[in-house]
Amino acid sequence: MLKKQIIMFGAPGAGKGTQAKILAGKLNVPHISTGDILRNAVAQKTELGLKAKEIMEKGELVPDEIMVGIVKNVLFSDSCKEGYILDGFPRTLNQAKLLDEIIEQLNNGYPVIIKLLVDDEVIIQRLSMRRVCKVCGTIVNLNQIENPNKCPNCGAENSFVKRDDDKEEVIRRRLRVYHETTQPVLEYYKNKTEIIVVDGAQPVDNVTENILKKLDHSAG
Repeated sequence: MLKKQIIMFGAPGAGKGTQAKILAGKLNVPHISTGDILRNAVAQKTELGLKAKEIMEKGELVPDEIMVGIVKNVLFSDSCKEGYILDGFPRTLNQAKLLDEIIEQLNNGYPVIIKLLVDDEVIIQRLSMRRVCKVCGTIVNLNQIENPNKCPNCGAENSFVKRDDDKEEVIRRRLRVYHETTQPVLEYYKNKTEIIVVDGAQPVDNVTENILKKLDHSAG
């Protein structure tokens, strides 16, 4: 039986979100993106969501304790009874240690780590070509669509804009932060659980296939 408690790891632009969504569909478990659940908590005006909103409006980072509280609420919900795919969390050693306490309380077994390995220069090239349709919000890579001047989702022409966080100097800074803060988290997990490493530079379908093969092997 395939492991259904999964933590996705990888640098910004490595394809974590894409693979997490695909795997969630194939394994029939929820894809938990911390960015999404934070926005949901704010929208639903939960106690933690309101605290997070106040902090974000000041332009400050949401503290680990609040993020962990929000993640805990989701992991303990009925939707996660059969498993989950965590994407974007934990990002720091402190978050990993706090998550350990939740995993212990859940008593569902320890999640397996899937690390998508992509060279920094490939990520920079990939993200530099990323654009957002200002009409419908669809995110595309200009190298992967037929007409770079037309949105494949809504058909709007010349509607693509480049996000500030997809500019090269910002991407390099984000990668530096990732290597400094998130890499130690992987070291922390080395003695705790299995880490499945997959080449994330391959086409999307190949990456998914490799992940599922390795998960199957791991289950066997």
